[in-house]
Amino acid sequence: MKYFLIAGEASGDLHGSNLIKAFKKFDRQAEFNFAGGDLMHQAVGKPPVIHYRNMAFMGLIDVLKNLHIIQKNFKTIRSSILSYQPDAVILIDYPGFNLKMARWAKQKGFKVFYYISPKLWAWKKGRIEIIRKYVDKMFVILPFEKDYYRQRGVEVEYVGNPVYDAVRAFSPMTRENFIRKHQLSNKPIIALLPGSRKQEIKKMLPVMEEVTIHFQDYQWVIAGAPSLDREIYQTYSSLNIPVIFDDTYNLLHHARAAIVTSGTATLETALLKTPQVVGYKTQQLQYWIGKQIVNIKYFSLVNLILNKPAVPELLQHEFNPQTITLHLSKILSGTERHQMLEDYAQLEKLLENKNASEETALKIVELTTRSL
Repeated sequence: MKYFLIAGEASGDLHGSNLIKAFKKFDRQAEFNFAGGDLMHQAVGKPPVIHYRNMAFMGLIDVLKNLHIIQKNFKTIRSSILSYQPDAVILIDYPGFNLKMARWAKQKGFKVFYYISPKLWAWKKGRIEIIRKYVDKMFVILPFEKDYYRQRGVEVEYVGNPVYDAVRAFSPMTRENFIRKHQLSNKPIIALLPGSRKQEIKKMLPVMEEVTIHFQDYQWVIAGAPSLDREIYQTYSSLNIPVIFDDTYNLLHHARAAIVTSGTATLETALLKTPQVVGYKTQQLQYWIGKQIVNIKYFSLVNLILNKPAVPELLQHEFNPQTITLHLSKILSGTERHQMLEDYAQLEKLLENKNASEETALKIVELTTRSL
C-alpha cells in the first residue's frame, strides 16, 4: 500500500521515520511519499516533498509573517497527494497545518489518520469538531488523551509513547568516552536545552546563561537542535559554552541536572532520570494571548501526565536567573532531588510498555486493508 506522511518539525521527523520503519515490518509492499526531514529521508530513501525546515513556524506573529510560504507549502503537498494517490494520509502532530490538511484530504476521499494529538485539552478545544469529522482514527501518545477523545465521540487508541520507546532503546556510552568525545572537563555537568527553534533560543539561552555564574563547580553544556546551525547559538550566547549536536541523550544521561525548555525534551529528560527545571519564555504579546486561551493546570509534559508538580515550571517572567538558581540548587542534591527521581519512576509506569510506532503502523495497515 501507499502512504503519505506529513511532519512539520524535528520531533515529527523522528517519529515519522520510526513509523516508516514499522510500516515496513507489517506491509512488505509499503511505498511512501512525505513532507518531513532528513530522518524520514533516510528511512524512505528519497527526499521529502518539502523539508520541515521550510514549515516550522511558531506562534501567531511568525505564522502571519510567513503566511505566503505556508500557503505555498499547502498547495505543494496537496498537489503531491493528488498525483501520488496514497491509500492513507498520516498526519504527525503539527496541528495548525495538519488539521487543514485533514479536512482537505478527507473531502477528497482519502483515508486520514492522525498520530500524536494536538493539545486540544489545553487550547483550541473547538478543533475537536474537525477531528471528529475528518480524521478516521486518532493514535495518541499521552495516557489521559484516550479518555478525552472517547468522551467526545472520536475514534481513538492509546499506542504508548515514542519518546519512551526511544529512551528505552538508548544505550549510553561511558562517561569517560563521552567526556573524551566532546573534549569536556571532569567537572559534573549541567545541561542546557534552550529549545529547537530559533525564536526559543533567542528568548531562553541568554537567561539560562545568567545562571552559570552561581554554579562554577559545574561545567555547562548546550544540547544543539538538529535543525539549527551552530551560528545561531553563537549569536544569542555571550559565553563560550560548548554546544553538542546529535548526542542529547548521552548529555542528559551524564548530566547532574538540566534546565529545559518546555516541550518533548522535558519528557526525554525525565525518562533519562535527570532532575530538571522547566521553563518557557516568549514574546509578551504572544504570552498574553496564550493566557487568555490556554486553560491547563500544568504546562510541562511530566507534570501533565503525573497530574502533579513533579518538576518546577517557570513561565515567562518567572523564568529569570534568580528563580532558576533557587530551584536548580534544590535539585542538585537533597530531598527534592530524591522526590523528583521517585516521581520519574511513577511516570515510566504510566506510559506502559508499548512500542508506539509499531502499534500505530499495525493498526493503520489493518484499518486500511479492511477498507480496500
